[in-house]
Amino acid sequence: MIRHAALFRLNHAAGSDAEAGFLSDLAGLKTIPGVEAFEIAREVSPKNEYGFAVSMTFADQAAYDAYNSHPAHVTFVQGRWIPEVAAFMEHDTVALAV
Repeated sequence: MIRHAALFRLNHAAGSDAEAGFLSDLAGLKTIPGVEAFEIAREVSPKNEYGFAVSMTFADQAAYDAYNSHPAHVTFVQGRWIPEVAAFMEHDTVALAV
């Protein structure tokens, strides 16, 4: 399993219609085949500069690759993520057997 996640800060004012619209469109990514355990969360720690997190899992590398190249994902990244996200940190991980 691969966990794909990103912490991010938007260019929009907190509580604005623009923020709500972005988050709503982001939630649409959960309909892409292969996406599992999709979640959007609001940051609550004052130690973190990012306001939101999005995470999802994929069964394997093939499902993750299919998501990355899916037209809905590519369109969202180009049309919404790049112009509306002020900063982000992405991480893609697999669990260690410890």
